[in-house]
Amino acid sequence: MKPLRVALLGCGVVGTEVVRLLNERAGDLAARVGAPLELAGIAVRRPDRVREGVDPALLTTDAEALVTRPDVDIVVEVIGGIEPARSLLLAAMKTGKSVITANKALLAEDGATLFAAARECNADLYYEASVAGAIPLLRPLRESLVGDHVQRVLGIVNGTTNYILDQMDTHGAGFNEALEEAQALGYAEADPTADVEGFDAAAKAAILAQLAFHTPVTAADVHREGITEVTAADVAGAKEMDSVVKLLAICERVPDGAGGSRGVSVRVHPAMIPRTHPLASVREAYNAVFVEAESAGSLMFYGAGAGGAPTASAVLGDLVAVARNVRGGTPGPLEVTYAELPALPMGDTTTRYYIQLDVADQAGVLAAVAEEFARNDVSIRAVRQEGVGENAQLVVVTHRAPDAALAATVETLRKLGTVREVASVMRVEGDE
Repeated sequence: MKPLRVALLGCGVVGTEVVRLLNERAGDLAARVGAPLELAGIAVRRPDRVREGVDPALLTTDAEALVTRPDVDIVVEVIGGIEPARSLLLAAMKTGKSVITANKALLAEDGATLFAAARECNADLYYEASVAGAIPLLRPLRESLVGDHVQRVLGIVNGTTNYILDQMDTHGAGFNEALEEAQALGYAEADPTADVEGFDAAAKAAILAQLAFHTPVTAADVHREGITEVTAADVAGAKEMDSVVKLLAICERVPDGAGGSRGVSVRVHPAMIPRTHPLASVREAYNAVFVEAESAGSLMFYGAGAGGAPTASAVLGDLVAVARNVRGGTPGPLEVTYAELPALPMGDTTTRYYIQLDVADQAGVLAAVAEEFARNDVSIRAVRQEGVGENAQLVVVTHRAPDAALAATVETLRKLGTVREVASVMRVEGDE
């Protein structure tokens, strides 16, 4: 059996794990593919760096030459970023190679270019490892549910932020303390901006929405809020409601009232969810995603969402699938983005708010607050008054309303003379 030759771009944490698995499981992988998988070369920036278990003879700094070599059949990219990853993958496909990538940022920013190239070159483009690590999520959306009508995708897709929020909830840690612990354990980078500001989750949400709704979605279409503004008051308020704060990626169809879809809403932000909801029990750095489809109902995918070994597992799964396609001479299914549904602005999205107000302890305060909600056409679901004197507080939970109306209500409350401070504002999800 003629070996299938694999070029690997990048040999960091994930790339090193990919090499290890290719070596350790060579016999099993060959049996599953029907031919041996053989590393043709590994493109790196620093070839002099020691990499345990990696043959130095395979290392090269000329990535373009590697991906265009005629003896290479498949290219695996785990370097991340937009460039040179995009140019290298395009060059690989144009020279007849199928490609596998774990690059969520590239797919979220310019996936359309890669998909078009794959279609034009009759090549595979697989990317299971780009979202939720080892969890098999993208292939079910792309293949298993392709005959269904997905209505909503809701989940935790960033392990770093989930670990931080879990520590704040279960141990009473402050944000900075929990972040430092996440960094010490290797869950967070030295510069955690991509995670804690929601960029990582937003890229994954764009990929999920494009697959689920068969419509072009980029990271720029995703409303993004991180967790840096989540306070102890927010976490305490969630506990009082028997809820927990999670950073959620939410992708949903917005109906037009005539049986169709007006567009899609794609957003990433912290939200309170009831402790009875399955997502509330997702602890530490784990991920979990709910998919709600018209015929299949609710499906939940749960597992390790990050790390070298879990991500490499997803890469190897794609590699076996692509290798089988190469041997058979037929590429696998490509994305079909026929729907062209517009991505709606956050202000048009309907959601619910939890609002905690420090108020003056005097008659008429509740009526004044309720009047501001009515003025913005926002219905109050529940209200609770706590404390007296300087400790007087109102806690208001709304019914669903357009986010723009809810945000406008909060701004008018900040200007109300009887409101000393808007102490906490948090969206509420998961208890419809």
